[in-house]
Amino acid sequence: MKAEETIDFPIRWAWHRISRIYNLEAQKHGFTMSIGYCLLNIDRKNGTPSTKLGPSMGMESRSLTRTLKTMEEIGFIVRKPDPNDKRMVRIFLTPLGIEKRTISRETVIRFNQVMMEGLEEDEIKAFYKTMFKINQLLDKDGIFKHEESNI
Repeated sequence: MKAEETIDFPIRWAWHRISRIYNLEAQKHGFTMSIGYCLLNIDRKNGTPSTKLGPSMGMESRSLTRTLKTMEEIGFIVRKPDPNDKRMVRIFLTPLGIEKRTISRETVIRFNQVMMEGLEEDEIKAFYKTMFKINQLLDKDGIFKHEESNI
């Protein structure tokens, strides 16, 4: 089977190109795509519990921990104890973080506008339908479970 004939190849190919575009744009403003994505997922008014941020982004805790540490070091976020539950830490955007969040948001909007303008409505619907179905299939247990062989 050729790479071009697999389901994962065009997804991976497109994602690498998208992430490159986002990273190049983020670098112009002194951050990365991962940081931009985090900025977009932090509640601007109430902050976001650090334990809820990873699952909402589909990010592993180790990667998220490093990203949040970097964001704190460069002044995009602050961590504060939750006023109702002292065991919980909330992540809040600083004024600089809000500024960079706006840049991230505008970048995502521009990207999606270009995609929507370049695709027909039926192509967009088919894309969403297909990606939804792929995610349903990925949610099933045992995608790579094989019966034990006697090799």
